[in-house]
Amino acid sequence: MIRARTTEEYIRLIEEAIYETEELRVAAEYDMESMGGVAGFVDQLEASMRELYNSMKEGSYRFADKDLPYMELLNKQNDRSLPFKHLLNVINTTHRKGLDVDE
Repeated sequence: MIRARTTEEYIRLIEEAIYETEELRVAAEYDMESMGGVAGFVDQLEASMRELYNSMKEGSYRFADKDLPYMELLNKQNDRSLPFKHLLNVINTTHRKGLDVDE
């Protein structure tokens, strides 16, 4: 999947990213020794995802050809510290290019 096809699918992706972020926080709290680096960005990532989700639910969200705020943070992380990086990239691509609808 490169982009979400419907608004509902896009919202589900965002919900999944919020869930994954919460799980990442729990894992980091459980194993600070090997996952301590996660603590430096998980709060910001979660806040960004919740803001995106709330704007979708309120109807104030607008697609735009610019990166979502979390992308700068995302680009600094490797797949080991952020195992759902691909999901976040799909959300950002959908944000930048809009829904993947058949024309």
